[in-house]
Amino acid sequence: MTLPALIAVAPNGARKLKADHAAVPLTVPELVECAVSCLEAGAAMIHLHVREPNGRHSIAPELYRPAIAGIRAALGDKIIIQCTSEAAGIYSAPEQITAMRELMPEACSLGIREIVPDATHEAAAADFLAHMHKAGTLLQYILYSAEDLQKFRDLVARGIVPTDKHFVLFVLGRYTAGQQSQPADLLPFMQLWQPAWGEFAVCAFGKLEGACAITALGLGGHARVGFENNTLLADGSSAPDNAALVRQISVGAPYAGREPANADAARAWMRALG
Repeated sequence: MTLPALIAVAPNGARKLKADHAAVPLTVPELVECAVSCLEAGAAMIHLHVREPNGRHSIAPELYRPAIAGIRAALGDKIIIQCTSEAAGIYSAPEQITAMRELMPEACSLGIREIVPDATHEAAAADFLAHMHKAGTLLQYILYSAEDLQKFRDLVARGIVPTDKHFVLFVLGRYTAGQQSQPADLLPFMQLWQPAWGEFAVCAFGKLEGACAITALGLGGHARVGFENNTLLADGSSAPDNAALVRQISVGAPYAGREPANADAARAWMRALG
């Protein structure tokens, strides 16, 4: 039986500001409001970024905790809160590891090329990933290319990444001209991917974000949408908010033979991967 589709929202990212879109959520109240509206629209996960007062990207636990507490106070466990460890040109691999070890979030996204940039970082990464896995953190590994996927599978084979099955995110079109993704950008990943390896999701850039997401759902995967990578609806008009982008996917999911997962269902299969 096909799993219900996990729809995640990435509402702000590391760089988007109000100048990019007035509805980009930056403060704790804005993030809480966004989480509520996106849950209602069909999201089961929020990919959480927090900011310093000046808008600068941060992964500081002391900034994450109020946002997590605010979303939990509003929604309880109805949404998975996935904290990013993104470097954004600011944090080193050791700093990313230290921050996530201190925070110990429910779920965490990890860029493989950031956490394990080279062989000298493998031992520290192995210790960190084993620690997070043992603690029950729901890990998602971010992969930007087919080469990243090949590297990831090598790390799995050598025991640096624990367990045999994983949840990965394929970033489509990150290095294309103008960062305008299209569904065909998924093909290099799918030529390598094997269902026995776990579950995959995609995120994409530009007005075809929704088409990329529905394509992934049709191929048995999951999707992440939101202002982090795209502020346009499928017709090219500006989305009023993140919930509108989520709604496109939840409404379109049945056309791909899927139904949106709730947080409990998504947690269950994510935990089962380990």
